[in-house]
Amino acid sequence: MPRFSVIVPAYKVQAYLSECLDSVLSQSYPDLELIAVDDCSPDACGAIIDEYAARDARVRPVHLAENQGLGRARNAGLAEATGDYLVFLDSDDTLTPDALRSMADRIKESGEPDVLVYDYARTYWDGRAVRNQLSAPLTEQGPAPFRLEDRPGLLRVLMVAWNKACRREFVAGHGFTFPPGYYEDTPWTFPVLMAAESIATLDRVCVHYRQRRQGNILGTTSREHFDLFEQYDRVFAYVEAHPELARWRPDLFRRMIDHYATVFAMPDRLPRGSHGEFLRRARAHYRRYRVPGTRMRRRNVLVRFGLHRTFRAFRLVSAARRRMSKAVVKLVRAVRTGVLRLHYRIQLWLPVRTDRAVFTSGAGRGHGGDPGALEEAFRTHAPHIRTAWIARPEHQHAVPPGPRRLRPGSAAYWTALARARYLVTDDVLDPDLRKRPGQILVQTRQGTPLKHMGLDLQERPAAARDTDFAELLRGVDQWDLVLSGNRHSTLTWERVFPGRYTTLEYGAPRNDVFQRATSADVTRLRESLGIPENAVAILYAPTFRDHLRTQRPLLDLERIVRRLGPRFVILARPHPVHGGGPLGTGGRIIDVGDRASVESLCLASDVLVTDYSSIMFDYANLDRPIVVHTGDWEAYQAARGTYFDLRAFPPGAVARSEDELIDIFATGRWRGSRSAQLRAAFRQRFCPYDDGRAAERVVRHVVLGGTGLPPVVPLKERKPVPSACARSPLATVPQPAGPLSVTERR
Repeated sequence: MPRFSVIVPAYKVQAYLSECLDSVLSQSYPDLELIAVDDCSPDACGAIIDEYAARDARVRPVHLAENQGLGRARNAGLAEATGDYLVFLDSDDTLTPDALRSMADRIKESGEPDVLVYDYARTYWDGRAVRNQLSAPLTEQGPAPFRLEDRPGLLRVLMVAWNKACRREFVAGHGFTFPPGYYEDTPWTFPVLMAAESIATLDRVCVHYRQRRQGNILGTTSREHFDLFEQYDRVFAYVEAHPELARWRPDLFRRMIDHYATVFAMPDRLPRGSHGEFLRRARAHYRRYRVPGTRMRRRNVLVRFGLHRTFRAFRLVSAARRRMSKAVVKLVRAVRTGVLRLHYRIQLWLPVRTDRAVFTSGAGRGHGGDPGALEEAFRTHAPHIRTAWIARPEHQHAVPPGPRRLRPGSAAYWTALARARYLVTDDVLDPDLRKRPGQILVQTRQGTPLKHMGLDLQERPAAARDTDFAELLRGVDQWDLVLSGNRHSTLTWERVFPGRYTTLEYGAPRNDVFQRATSADVTRLRESLGIPENAVAILYAPTFRDHLRTQRPLLDLERIVRRLGPRFVILARPHPVHGGGPLGTGGRIIDVGDRASVESLCLASDVLVTDYSSIMFDYANLDRPIVVHTGDWEAYQAARGTYFDLRAFPPGAVARSEDELIDIFATGRWRGSRSAQLRAAFRQRFCPYDDGRAAERVVRHVVLGGTGLPPVVPLKERKPVPSACARSPLATVPQPAGPLSVTERR
């Protein structure tokens, strides 16, 4: 008996069916049966299903003699199911990688609930994936399993069959089936949730819900949308037959009326001339199922009176009000922008304040990077300078006490840019900045360059995108000083960002913390991240792929930690412009994407796994193992280009595939002597000045006239704080015993 029965009804979806079936059969949890129901589809769906059945014994084809609709096609699959849990999947949607394994793990840890509710994301033709905005009720915090009365907010989650796994014996015991017609999910999902004795949630996207440009059943204009009334009749008939569920009538009533209002208001759903009839039937249901005292949304109250024209008028008035509000907001913003521009011009005529310095990092992100380290050094070594930090509103909380906080676009912001003597940034400070004589702009950049930058991107259209190179050079002309951590960076910056600035080869200020941190700091950071004691923490930090529209993980982190065993955990940090969700989920994969300080992640980890990210140059200062994954080297080299062949001069072991990466850790090569030799050569070339006093050297040069510059500590004399696992012996990880499962053979 399989663990899961995945039921996929198919009708006129030949273009999407293979992708759907592949998403099921490629799951890392192979204990399943796939029941594919050909609902007498006139296209090639039946043939595609038979082809898959011939290739994989887990596929069980069902061919219906005549088209019966989605609900009855699901019933046909349900009748053939033998699995412990039923999973419904529409044939144009897909399961996300490792979805079934996550479901199985959650089902086991929550005590075999009747229903498991999981999340979904809408996917669009342009590659975008947008997670369900009402996912808060799916939190895994709190007791599990529970009943619906313990978490009634679940009724606000999309009421469909394909975001729930139902225990087959529970479904059979209650005789649940799907009715015919449109909106067949409605009389299934409401009774299932109300009747369940135990429910659990999985806060993970398990289904990609395809938003088709055309052909979606519920998006077509048809009188079939009137089926919605019969479906809610079935829901309330079920409640009538089960008096113990009467407490849910107010919630069901609200959902019903809101559903009617939504369908009525949606364009191109109801045929022309049928809106009045639809609203009259909605009014009849309002009176039939109304629960006195139930609070309703304002637009839904109009359903009570069945006033077609009033409802339309209300919508028109609301639309006009929204347009008016937008116009007023636009006018206010225009006036405010004009006033602020005038304010800035006036400030430009006032004297420069020699005791002021302004800092920002990452175009307004929180306090950190080289500007963050320099801001602290200004307060330490030049306390007479008053510092300010520019951060967007959502990052204001990350700015520590000390500097004044400035919001981009505010009057104080423009005053600071116009009158502060020192301007420090690692990005574009502001396109409208007019640097004055007497101001000093320090450009720190963002690490040692491996990938092509600046003018070199003129030959890389995938990476350059919409870069205005003339505007870029106008910004470079405002730079006075550029920081560099090594000769490679100096030569690269001066060529790809040509200008009249002076390069300071003083090291990277943000890396000073690696020489100053203590073992107690490492222990504190690991505890704050939830890293178990004696665990080996792998920091996984991939870079951005310019040639990919949708950034997807190149490594299966769940498979890696499963293969390496319980001693290892992964700190998964996507690139700041990754755009997607977490790189992985699970107890031994810790999502650290929201951590502002990458330096703290480096200190907390024991080894770095990366690809082409500049983090490797910073991490090398810790003298800890680095493993480089170059699985898509040719594609990355073609799209972005690199300044040297990382495979020929790596900072540690090189893995060309996921299996090779696992083998490097399983055999201990990640921390072997060869790895140490490669790291030593890498540090010699790229870390000559990062001795813990780079920020002090910059401040003394910029503010104090170059007096008292501390000499650079040689590499062999530096003592960066050791990793946690370096203080405790670690045996070689044995290769897993027994053959690999089908899903792990690569």
